[in-house]
Amino acid sequence: MNTTTVNTARLGILCMLAGMFFISMNDMLVKSLSSGYPLHQLILLRSVVAIVFTVMLLMYEGGLKLLNTGRWLLHGMRAVFILIANTALYAAIASMPLATATSLYFVAPLFVTLLSIPVLGETVGPRRFLAIGVGFAGVMIMMAPQFSMGEGGLGWVVLLPVVAAAFYASMSVLTRKLGQTSRASALALHMQFAFISISALVWLVAGDGRFVTPDSNPSMQFLLRAWVWPAPADWLPILGLGFMSAIIGYLMTQAYRLSRASAVAPFEYVLLIFSLFWGWTVFGEWPQASTLVGAAIVIGSGVYVFVREGRLKSKRAA
Repeated sequence: MNTTTVNTARLGILCMLAGMFFISMNDMLVKSLSSGYPLHQLILLRSVVAIVFTVMLLMYEGGLKLLNTGRWLLHGMRAVFILIANTALYAAIASMPLATATSLYFVAPLFVTLLSIPVLGETVGPRRFLAIGVGFAGVMIMMAPQFSMGEGGLGWVVLLPVVAAAFYASMSVLTRKLGQTSRASALALHMQFAFISISALVWLVAGDGRFVTPDSNPSMQFLLRAWVWPAPADWLPILGLGFMSAIIGYLMTQAYRLSRASAVAPFEYVLLIFSLFWGWTVFGEWPQASTLVGAAIVIGSGVYVFVREGRLKSKRAA
């Protein structure tokens, strides 16, 4: 391997690490704003800011003609998938520690491997199937103590990060398929348009807060509370969400463009360290021991799947 290839791979890993840091900051800011604003308002404001940066990137890569791909149904499905994933994850973050939601969300790479079979026609051997099974066992270890609706329990909310992971995985598989003919900037712009359109629709239906009460679950309140004009002190973090939404997409695209997926994907798990840091320092949170044990199992399974896929691809290429 020559020096240029090594440096490019290292740059891809640095992009991944930076992307994970900004994702953790994004999640921290969303959680800090979740007690005062509805999620769909934050998503709309974030996307309005992000779309400015995304259009600049689109014009740099080739202009508006890149938007016309002729595969509108798949683009629409992808946008809906990521919207549901975002909604489920952020609703979970409003009710549970950041590290807990992040740990459960780490099942997404295992879903990606499963979905690649019917959607992309890829083959998954018995070893990776076993790793996937072990990973889902780790998820159950994390979820079991928190299913209770009693004191300390989360009830149905504990399912939200897993739902988010499933839809994120579906979006990722479609991105692989669409990425063969579409630029990253075009994919990002389609997504931002979907965020703005659906958030505006939710505002028309539920923007007055008619569907929640002060006694509603914190996640439901975050999803459906009434819109309010942002306080002056909140404009900076809201604008920060928009900037990070754009920069995260760019960094993640660069990470996978500059280096092999099997080399950079395991570094996604550094997100748990950042989430633990923000949860502890900003919100005074610390996850249960069962969460840490289950997270270790899920991360181990995910890393094995990534490494195994990388070795198999190298053998096929040879």
